[in-house]
Formats: sequence, C-alpha cells, structure tokens
Amino acid sequence: MSDSPDLSAVSLPADARARLADGKARLFTSDLSVNEFLLVRQAGFKPVGLVLGSSVYHVGIQVGRWSKNMEMDKLSQAMYHARELAMTRMEAEAEALGADGIVGVRLEIEFKEYGNDLAEFIAIGTAVVADEAPPVGKWRNNKNLPFTSDLSGQDFWTLIQSGYVPQGLVMGTCVYHIAHRGMMASMGTMGQNVEIPTYTEALYDARELAMGRMQAEAEQLAAEGIVGVQLLSQSHRWGGHTTEFFAIGTAVRPLRDDHVIATPSLVLPLTDGR
Repeated sequence: MSDSPDLSAVSLPADARARLADGKARLFTSDLSVNEFLLVRQAGFKPVGLVLGSSVYHVGIQVGRWSKNMEMDKLSQAMYHARELAMTRMEAEAEALGADGIVGVRLEIEFKEYGNDLAEFIAIGTAVVADEAPPVGKWRNNKNLPFTSDLSGQDFWTLIQSGYVPQGLVMGTCVYHIAHRGMMASMGTMGQNVEIPTYTEALYDARELAMGRMQAEAEQLAAEGIVGVQLLSQSHRWGGHTTEFFAIGTAVRPLRDDHVIATPSLVLPLTDGR
C-alpha cells in the first residue's frame, strides 16, 4: 500500500461532486439491504451516501516462459495499481461527505469490449458517520483515512458490538504463470493418481505471495488481525496458464480490552415457508 494520499487533492468528476453535495444537504443513498441498514444504525453509524471509485485501465502485455513457474510482475503491478486508483477515489468521495468509514465495500472488475486489454475497476460502498467517538482513539485508521470494510451489515454490527473496529480493506495480488508440462511428462502420468509437483509449487507460491502482500498492508495499518479473508483465483483473459491470485479481507483493531459476544437467541420466522 502506498503512503496516505491527500484525499482533498483527488480529482473527482463535476457530476460526482454535485451528487455528493446534494446528498450531504438532503438525503443519503445506500446499497445496504434493509436489515443491513438497520444493523449499521444500531451499531451507532449513520449512512451518509453511496460512494464509488472507478478506473478504466489498460492492462499491459507480459510473456511468461513456457516451461517456467514465474510471477508476471508487470501484470501484478497493473492489477494492484488499478484497484488502488478506484479505492482512493471512493475514499475521496467519503471524505467529501465527512465520513468516518465505508461499509459493505465491493471491488469489481469488468473487461470492456470496446478495447483490447481494457478493464474497468470499480470500488463501491456506503459511507457512514459515527454517532459518537469510540472508547479509544478515533474511528479513522492510523493514516487518517476513513476505514473501509467488505463485511456485511450483520458482520459489521457483530464486530462493533464485540469491541473491534475495521481499519481498512486490505488486499494482495499476484499474477502468476504456471509452467506447461512437456509431452513426455504428461504421458508419464497418464491414467495414474499422482501429484504434479510443478503445479502444486506454482499455486502454493502464488497464493503465499498474495497472502503476504495482504498481511503487509494490515501491518501498515497497525491492525491486530484480518477477518473475512477470501482467496480468489481469476484467469481473466490471460488463458489457463496465467492466473491472478487475489487475497482480500478486513483489517481490524480492538476498541477495548474485553470482547463480549452477545448470546445467540432463537428466532422463529412468522412466514409459513411457502
């Protein structure tokens, strides 16, 4: 993760600034479900607006060696930088609304048909403002940025009630070329139950690189840990032997020393199940 950006200097479209100014004066927008909205309010946060960031990015070309496991570092940097641009613009919109954080963040990628290797990276979530200050410190993270989290409204409520607060949506990516096997090697294992060490090592190494980068981001936020981690494998348009391994989760820190978890209660639905 780069140094803390100056969100006030981030360029936003005029229409986006007009929308944010209008929403700040009149009403909020949110992509939270009704249940999520009510739980976020019960956790002590008020939604102030739907915020988003977008970056249409040209993903460059890098050729891997046919028979070698290797990271495609040029592609890794492209995927990382494009997401960072989208995230920063989303945070800038939250800053314009005076938000303490952003909940329910989604990171999406859509490859465009009107240009080869063009992809739009989108970050979207609901900016929130706290009703009151936390017991210790402030709601914003140690970079003085609004916290970000991809947790659902239910998970966010549970986290706050249990004495933790999100610090940031942390991620790590690794675009990796998995070596091809020669004809003789393929024929030698035909019809057999046998591990393919070349493939195992490639997938293991790529996931470790992505995980390590995600953990490094959390350490920069002085987080105690990362919750809700997802490990995704996405080939995008590179073919079967070049794949992006993407790790993402929410870094958290404690609000207090005691972490009391509410006792679950039995709830009976009032519907007849039809």
